[in-house]
Amino acid sequence: MDSALSDPHNDSAEAGGPTNGTTRPPSTPEGIALAYGSLLLMALLPIFFGALRSVRCARGKNASDMPETITSRDAARFPIIASCTLLGLYLFFKIFSQEYINLLLSMYFFVLGILALSHTISPFMNKFFPANFPNRQYQLLFTQGSGESKEEIINYEFDTKDLVCLGLSSIVGVWYLLRKHWIANNLFGLAFSLNGVELLHLNNVSTGCILLGGLFIYDVFWVFGTNVMVTVAKSFEAPIKLVFPQDLLEKGLEADNFAMLGLGDIVIPGIFIALLLRFDISLKKNTHTYFYTSFAAYIFGLGLTIFIMHIFKHAQPALLYLVPACIGFPVLVALAKGEVTEMFSYESSAEILPHTPRLTHFPTVSGSPASLADSMQQKLAGPRRRRPQSPSAIYEESNSKDPVAVTEPKEGTEASALKGLEKKEK
Repeated sequence: MDSALSDPHNDSAEAGGPTNGTTRPPSTPEGIALAYGSLLLMALLPIFFGALRSVRCARGKNASDMPETITSRDAARFPIIASCTLLGLYLFFKIFSQEYINLLLSMYFFVLGILALSHTISPFMNKFFPANFPNRQYQLLFTQGSGESKEEIINYEFDTKDLVCLGLSSIVGVWYLLRKHWIANNLFGLAFSLNGVELLHLNNVSTGCILLGGLFIYDVFWVFGTNVMVTVAKSFEAPIKLVFPQDLLEKGLEADNFAMLGLGDIVIPGIFIALLLRFDISLKKNTHTYFYTSFAAYIFGLGLTIFIMHIFKHAQPALLYLVPACIGFPVLVALAKGEVTEMFSYESSAEILPHTPRLTHFPTVSGSPASLADSMQQKLAGPRRRRPQSPSAIYEESNSKDPVAVTEPKEGTEASALKGLEKKEK
């Protein structure tokens, strides 16, 4: 995952423009400010809304929207896997034709982008459907094997509204596939970022520190130590980065001198900020102190990245500034409030949310599957009507229960019951 903020002041070859030796005209201060400000705003949107949706995702019961939990072991391995992937892409671009590689990647991200954008706009589009809209439920199920060894591979539930959203997203996908327009690229990039923040959940703060710390080293090494990350980012024609033209005011929508921000600089800090929002909610204090603190820290870190890049005229590893800010600011607040222990002992994956049923013990069952099924049917059918009993039987039944619950029997009933007892004694 690319996570570098690229300098829009590079020459034409680096910025993605013509390579015939001509240089670009100098950027205007207004165009630079517009490009930087737009990248900052686009980075904040998926983090803010993705964090809010991550709370609903944790509370949801739909199997298709279940979050993927990142453990400390996953966090420790992630920088190594990301480094191998990045180096592999770099070698592929050096050995094979860039045109064919980007063609395959475009088809792959075309499908992923449509699904991600459809999932992103679905909650917003539901507000525009009329109440009498004919909405039907569907289920896409792929299984492997048969009988008892049958295993589910894909089990996705959707409805007619989701199909409408899928159709609208397909229009954007075709636009991106044919034109590679920067607006279509950004729509897919924002959808990927929002889905990542929503569906990727860190299980605790310690795991978040491990992940961000590892990627801090990864980002610094691959940006400052080599030219691998910047080369891949500018050769990789896929929506793995947000771009904005600095010459938009001069050339309009056909502008081509881009500043870029890798999606890794959004998703990685974003899932940590979303974790702190869920931690805020678990405290039940009706405040979002840690969420707003980390959100402000992200703005500070990304703003500092842009400032340093503007001064030194070189691509910067954004996580170099984002990681200390996003971890340091909330920890300082926790120290001031005396909640460091609560912060680092919070477990997101073990959270029992208000409406979620909690299983406190496992019942013991025995018998054949058929007998168990019959007993379940009897319970679901409700209590059966009892046959009317004789007065003596009623008195005997009440006598076997708690004496407090026994009511005084009638005179005739008591006499007949006493006679029955005398016969048994004889």
